[in-house]
Amino acid sequence: MDAPHDRALAAGAAPPEWIDLGDIVVRHWVPGDLTARLEALTKSHSAIHPWMEWLSEPATLEQQRAFGRFAAGWPDADGGFNYGIFDGSGAVVGAIGLHDRVRRGVLEIGYWGHIEYAGRGFITRSASRLTDIALALPGIERVEIHCDEANVRSAAVARRLGYRLDSVEPRPVRAPAESGRAMVWVKESAG
Repeated sequence: MDAPHDRALAAGAAPPEWIDLGDIVVRHWVPGDLTARLEALTKSHSAIHPWMEWLSEPATLEQQRAFGRFAAGWPDADGGFNYGIFDGSGAVVGAIGLHDRVRRGVLEIGYWGHIEYAGRGFITRSASRLTDIALALPGIERVEIHCDEANVRSAAVARRLGYRLDSVEPRPVRAPAESGRAMVWVKESAG
């Protein structure tokens, strides 16, 4: 990871830990979410696994505990901000994060959705709001979504939100369904 002075965000700048979208809430994961997050990943393994190298095997309780420790800070240990997406009943419908791993002035949004809630717009609405929040943060000029060229559903989110396809670049295949070509979708601040 880059040294702190090379991070995208200025010291002390951070998105909110809680985002209310009416029928869904996007919020910082807390220790009490461990079981619900594990259940969502377990049920969604067949849909997420093809695209996410971190889910090469079904999720385990110990992995979720480790993720909880990693994501406990705001920002997390790598300078990112990890959120759960919850419906009105409190069920985990997905996850989304703002990641500080590109370069100064740029944040990346990553997401996954619970298979039982696919097609209901939860990821798109959460990514839309998080994009607006990210572009309003001091020093952030650009937000990116990176996905494999074969990941049609992930690319559809970027398209619906008005991101522009900036490049398609070769990259190593890290998950079973990947093509080895990464799309970089970009949205820039108006200012």
